[in-house]
Amino acid sequence: MKEQTSIPISKVQRASKFLTTGAKIGRNYLKHYGKKLVDPSTSRDELHEDNASDIYDSLSKLKGSALKVAQMLSMDKNLLPKAYQQQFTMAQYSAPPLSYPLVVKTFQSAFGKSPDEMFDTFSRSALHAASMGQVHRATLQGKTLAVKIQYPGVSDSVQSDLAMVRPIALRMFKLNPAEYEEFIGEVESRLTEEADYNLELKRSVEISGRCAGLKNLAFPVYYPKLSSTKILTMDWMEGELLGEFLKKGKPSRAVANRLGQAMWDFYHFQFHELKSVHADPHPGNFIITPDHHLGIIDFGCIKVIPRDFYSLYFKLHHKEILQDSQQLDELFYAMHFIYPDDKPAEKNFFKALFIELLELLGRPFHSNTFDFADDSYFDTLYRVGEKLTNTPELRESTRARGIKHALYINRTYFGLYSILHELGAEVNTKSFVPPLKSLK
Repeated sequence: MKEQTSIPISKVQRASKFLTTGAKIGRNYLKHYGKKLVDPSTSRDELHEDNASDIYDSLSKLKGSALKVAQMLSMDKNLLPKAYQQQFTMAQYSAPPLSYPLVVKTFQSAFGKSPDEMFDTFSRSALHAASMGQVHRATLQGKTLAVKIQYPGVSDSVQSDLAMVRPIALRMFKLNPAEYEEFIGEVESRLTEEADYNLELKRSVEISGRCAGLKNLAFPVYYPKLSSTKILTMDWMEGELLGEFLKKGKPSRAVANRLGQAMWDFYHFQFHELKSVHADPHPGNFIITPDHHLGIIDFGCIKVIPRDFYSLYFKLHHKEILQDSQQLDELFYAMHFIYPDDKPAEKNFFKALFIELLELLGRPFHSNTFDFADDSYFDTLYRVGEKLTNTPELRESTRARGIKHALYINRTYFGLYSILHELGAEVNTKSFVPPLKSLK
């Protein structure tokens, strides 16, 4: 993959890149409507492909928060047309990397030394490149290391990048403005934290240490003296990225169940014991080791779960709550699914909508085991998701239906379910999940 020799850093440079992309999108629409005049049956497929290519090309050169948002959007199979999903998924671990001179500059700024002065060997080219940084392989005193290097300007451009992404999110992808404003602050907070590698180092050591006793998981050792705000050094983990592992097809049922249970336990131990969670479950953040352990290699995005929200959210996973109209109403008000001054028709509509969704999402919790290989379940899940995406009452609501703390927890579950489905895993879904009576 071709390397970038420069990256727009200033607000003016980054805004100019967005404006150029906007002009390309405008031309794509003119071309599309010109074809429609000649042939009214022309579909929007080519328009989506052209726009997806142009947007991704721009965001991949900007990197940082703008590209991270694209990566997040790619995980929702109902939100974007297929062309956008295919392009934006590349941001997980196949973004264009930066050239070696820019890497050296980052090291000089952090340590006053080049990589060659700090390590015995250091790969000139990145082995993996994602939205916020890229990974190089190094050796030092007989150890093989992974060195993650943040792209220049990422930490300084979070707020301005999100402001520039707003028109694309609202107009092209037709996101609800009320919900966008409710949740964008949460996104900004997580991205700001993700750009602080000192914080990631601290959390990586803490969470991996607390999870060390869980079965079939593997974590790297981290090296604080070889790390900084923009550089994070850890052991190199041998194996395949989960995304590459899955491209080869579903593993054997035994391997799928082993990896699936390890992932389920990893997440539910964090939810219920740590009250903070690795909230970025995409295939670029996991490695399958040669002995089929699940390696966790990125703790950049962590959601700390507020105590009062924890109880509200996880009660909704229990079937008994869905059958108790009084408790359900109380929870729906607290979660802002409905509001006291909603009209009766609005309350009835949104209650029915969210009950259907919660029954479906909570189904894995309603039995001792659940087979995530069940295609019919996911067909129903995607169909309901598509219905929600296209429901006018949700799109046109003047206030958000939901609270900000749910955003990254929902995203975590969406990613978890999707990976378990791709693995074809059957798991014990009662593992690390507390009974309803303990959720006070």
